[in-house]
Amino acid sequence: MMPRAISVLCVVLLLGACAAVGPNYERPQIGLPGAYRDAPADLAATAAITPEWWKLYGDARLDQLVASALERNTDVRLAVARIEEADANLREAGAAFLPEIDLGGTPQRQRLSSRTATPIPSSIPLVRNDIRLTLGTSFEIDFWGKLRRALEATRALALSSRYAKEVVTLSLASLTTQAYFSLRSLDAQIGLTRTTLESREEALTLVRSRAQGGIASDLEVNQAELARADASIQLKELQRQRALVEHQLATLTGRLDLALDAGDILALPLPPLPPAGMPSALLERRPDVQQAEQQLIAANAQIGIAKAAMFPTISLTSYAGGQSSALSTVLSSGASIWSLGFGLGLPIFDAGRFAARTQAAEARQRQALAGYQKAVESAFREVADALTGVQQSTAAEEDLQTRVTAARNALRLARLRYESGYSAYLEVLDAQRATNDAELGFVRNRQLRLSASIDLMKALGGGWSKDQSAVSSVSAQEGLGK
Repeated sequence: MMPRAISVLCVVLLLGACAAVGPNYERPQIGLPGAYRDAPADLAATAAITPEWWKLYGDARLDQLVASALERNTDVRLAVARIEEADANLREAGAAFLPEIDLGGTPQRQRLSSRTATPIPSSIPLVRNDIRLTLGTSFEIDFWGKLRRALEATRALALSSRYAKEVVTLSLASLTTQAYFSLRSLDAQIGLTRTTLESREEALTLVRSRAQGGIASDLEVNQAELARADASIQLKELQRQRALVEHQLATLTGRLDLALDAGDILALPLPPLPPAGMPSALLERRPDVQQAEQQLIAANAQIGIAKAAMFPTISLTSYAGGQSSALSTVLSSGASIWSLGFGLGLPIFDAGRFAARTQAAEARQRQALAGYQKAVESAFREVADALTGVQQSTAAEEDLQTRVTAARNALRLARLRYESGYSAYLEVLDAQRATNDAELGFVRNRQLRLSASIDLMKALGGGWSKDQSAVSSVSAQEGLGK
């Protein structure tokens, strides 16, 4: 009897290996341009960049801050905990393919009634023991692929949680680097403003001396005092902004007592630029796009789970053990018991419940598809925006340097003319403002140029490889239907 039952079980398991119901996942066709319109025409390919792209800026303090942020930030710890949860869910889904074996024991002592319609023979005691010890199992045979689709969905969600952590780490490294460059930009602006303040204090001293000698008027003295006060106010505002950025860095890095010495953003090197990336490279590099695709895969598998619920549920139940009136003989040869059976459940009338669940799963799949398409399109736009930022800030730097040189020369000549009595002090004031604006503008543009390079690296998923551009056209045709 048992060999025949085992044979039937094997046949059922083989039948359960047939194709799962529901659509199989295929990457959707998304048409994107083959190149970035605003990419510089002479943008040349550079060496491969490791994922630790922030080390390109050659600042040991920045490296320490990013490492601390990736280690201590609460968002990273939250993402790691979600990965651990997803891994546990994945192990649970995989365990559903194996039978669950349970140990059962039902020792009991009972008394039978002697007043029943059918008299109990005198040889049978009214009070007796009944001890039962069994190993039993019951599990669903995955005939329609419901468990396989559930495993597929859970695996996709587990991968999605890993990509979500990469999104967090990439964003965190980007935010930390941007904040650090903002701090260094403010340091440079504070240094320039201090020099401006010193220059205006010297000018105020000069104007007061000239006024005491009857050469300058009280109007010029008041104008010089106003210019000095403006520089002092500007310095205090920049110091306030620096303190706020330093507080932001402290929170990002998990070091609330962080204190950074002053530095100069102009001393930082400019990182190399990648070749103009292809849209297909975004699918390979950007963790948010990969995360969106895994969510789409999970939603696609959920359709199969919903459809499988409309088909018969086939399950296997069995147990083996012993039953006796005494514990000492419950495992003896004469006390053995076993059972093997199959269960079949088929919904006959559900008032459209299962069909509605399938339609809901299909709607969620369309939502995930829209989210995936949005992620791809947003990724393409962010790369294009970053390339534009790099191009325009680089092109503006030469003009800004010319502006600084011209403003400083104009200020020097205005002072000479004023001290020689050829012009009013108003010309000196205008030249001072122009020089201050030009110097601060140059520093801010350098920050903008560095920030654009960070945006580009983040948009490309953090680093790139030499072979990425070479395979991008092939990937575009295969992955994006171009």
